[in-house]
Amino acid sequence: MKNNDSNRIASQVKVLGISGSLRPGSYTRKAVRIALEGAREAGAETLLLDLREYDLPFSSGNPRERNYPEDVYRLREEIRDADGVILGSPEYHGGMSGVLKNALDLMGFKEFEGKLIGLVGVSGGVMGASNALVSLRNVGRALHAWVIPEQVSIPRAWQKFNQDGSLKDEGLRDRLRRVGEQVAHYSSLHALDQEQAFVKEWEIAPANPGGSRQRKLR
Repeated sequence: MKNNDSNRIASQVKVLGISGSLRPGSYTRKAVRIALEGAREAGAETLLLDLREYDLPFSSGNPRERNYPEDVYRLREEIRDADGVILGSPEYHGGMSGVLKNALDLMGFKEFEGKLIGLVGVSGGVMGASNALVSLRNVGRALHAWVIPEQVSIPRAWQKFNQDGSLKDEGLRDRLRRVGEQVAHYSSLHALDQEQAFVKEWEIAPANPGGSRQRKLR
């Protein structure tokens, strides 16, 4: 597929980003925003959802709960309208953040089944956010979503960003943007029902999440 064709197709899809951090100046939010830049450059319409702007109660485990505030239904509708989603989380105590897990628990198959998902994680420690990313990948699988193989884990995030939200490491920036690019790319194939092209592209995608092997889209 030529790049101009990819951009034309991707313009027909919408990619949302969700930051699983409520902290002002969140590194997770900054990372998701950069990933969305990659999706936007691929031609997709993008939007960053800030969970601080939603009144989300703890999930009761009942998706048909009638007493949920309106923001629950607003969040569900926005996710349903998207073709792809980039999920970002800090790693807290060896897992994803509670606010992101609760937001996901308030949704289900209607929001995520068949969608393309990209993953981004940050941590303050040297080990990165690998455990949080594994948890998010399991959630995506449980919701019957397509989670792209490549993902980004940012260790010691407080050392990686400039004050303006940009990254000091250009290679890391490119990896984040590539996550967004791939979500847009695969979402466009999926949205246009190009099943054979989608499966072919998916089969040659890198099999090692977080690994160094890179594949350049045609």
